[in-house]
Amino acid sequence: MSGGLRANLGTWPTPLEPLPRLASALGLGVDDLWIKRDDLSGIGGGGNKLRKLEWTCGAARAEGATTLITTGAPQSNHARLTAAAGARLGFEVVLVLAGEPGASSSGNIALDGLFGATIVWAGDKELPARAQEVAEELRARGSVPAVIPFGGSSPLGAQGYVDCARELIDQAPDLDTIVTALGSGGTMAGLVAGLGTGRVLGVHCGAIHDPAAAVADLASELTGEPVAAASVRVDLDQVGAGYSSLTDPVRSALTLAARTEGIVLDPIYTGRAMAGLVAAVESGALRPGRRTVFLHSGGLPGFFGHPATVAWAQSHLTGD
Repeated sequence: MSGGLRANLGTWPTPLEPLPRLASALGLGVDDLWIKRDDLSGIGGGGNKLRKLEWTCGAARAEGATTLITTGAPQSNHARLTAAAGARLGFEVVLVLAGEPGASSSGNIALDGLFGATIVWAGDKELPARAQEVAEELRARGSVPAVIPFGGSSPLGAQGYVDCARELIDQAPDLDTIVTALGSGGTMAGLVAGLGTGRVLGVHCGAIHDPAAAVADLASELTGEPVAAASVRVDLDQVGAGYSSLTDPVRSALTLAARTEGIVLDPIYTGRAMAGLVAAVESGALRPGRRTVFLHSGGLPGFFGHPATVAWAQSHLTGD
C-alpha cells in the first residue's frame, strides 16, 4: 500500500504537559519530565495508532478499498482504533486476532464490537497468512480489501510519528530524550527518523522478535539513509515472562503514575514504558537538568481487558 491522501482522524498537535510530582518522586527536577498526550489524540479512545491510521487509511481510500483488514492480539489497541477509523471513514472492518474466541471479552474486544468490526480468530494459523485468506474470501464476494500491517507499522504508517517528531521539536526544542513503548516498531521508527537515534529510548514490550532491527529497517526506509540497529536505544529488560505478563516493575510504574499525577497507564505498553523510564533514571541514562518526555501512547481499554491487572488493582486499593 502506498501513497494516497492522509485521512483526518486526530486532533493535532496533542498536548505536552509537565509531570512535576512524578519528576520529584524520581529525583528529577520539577521541570525535567513531561508527557506527550497521544492518548488524547482523537476518535476511538485515542492512542498512537491514529497517527499511523491517518496515512494507511488515506492510502486505502485512494486505492478504492471498501474493507480494512488488520491483525493483532486479542486486546490490540491498533485493532480497536482500526475499527473506529473504519466507522469514521465508512469502511467495513475485519480484525484477524490471535487465538480462539472466549479468551478475552472485555476491554478493547468490547469496543471492537461497538464500532461494528467483524472479528476472525486465527486459531493456530499465523496472523499474516490468515489475513491474506480473509482478503481473498472478501475479493471473491466483490469487496475491495486493504490489509493494514500488524500495529500499522510500515514506512507509510510510521510517517505519522515523523509528524509527531516535528510537533515535539516545536513544543520542546530542548528535548533530550523521548521514552516510548516499543511494540511493532513503527512509532519508535518515525520518532527516530525525525529526531535521530540518540534522542529516542524505546522500551521493548515483547511483541516482536528483534525490535532494534525492526526499528532500524523502518527508519532507514523513512530517511533514505541506513540506520544501524546497534545505534537504536532499546531497553530489553521490561518484558518479564512475556508479552502478556504483569511484572513487578510495571505494577510499581502504574501505581507511581496514578498516585503522583492521576495518569492511567496500561500493563502491556505504557506501563512497561514507564518502568523503563524509571530504570533509566536509576541507571543514570536519564539525568536531572535535561528534558525527558514520556510518550503516552494510549491503551486505557487494555487495562480493563487484562484480568490480572484488574484483580491486582482491586486488591491493591482495598488493602487485601
